[in-house]
This record gives sequence, structure tokens and C-alpha cells, in this order.
Amino acid sequence: MGEDRAGMEETRIAVVGIIVERLDAAAAVNEILHQYSKYIIGRMGLPYRERQVNIISVVLDAPADVTSAVSGKLGRLPGVSSKALYSKQK
Repeated sequence: MGEDRAGMEETRIAVVGIIVERLDAAAAVNEILHQYSKYIIGRMGLPYRERQVNIISVVLDAPADVTSAVSGKLGRLPGVSSKALYSKQK
């Protein structure tokens, strides 16, 4: 079972998919990701210039409430969509 950095709470691996349709939201997206950087395993960003969007996938090993908070905060930003996909393994 995964444990968070303090060794107390169970964690799960999750992927947060993010679509940024407003480039002026990039700084806010990066700030939220920075706030949760201790849980981030990796990140990949793809600029899709033809459609003028950026697609970002972030892999976390975090408690479910943390992953939900990251996805929720990102999804509330104007011009940003976000969804979390959780590993079945606990």
C-alpha cells in the first residue's frame, strides 16, 4: 500500500488530465501544481497549437482527498478543465 511522505495516510497513484484553453490561466495552473509538488511523480505538457490549447497530464501519489483537491482547484479556473483517474490498486 502507498503511504504519503509522513508515512501515515494511504495514498493512491492517479493521473490528473488538464486542458488549458486560456493561456492567461497558465500561471494559476502552475501555482496550484507547485502547491502540491511534494505529491507529483511526473508531469507532461503538450502544446496543441493548431487548436490553441495545452494538454497537461500530472501523475500523483497522494491521498485521494489531495488528488481531488488538485483536480477541483484546477477545474474551477476559467478556461481550464480537469479530471482525475485513479489506480485500482490501493
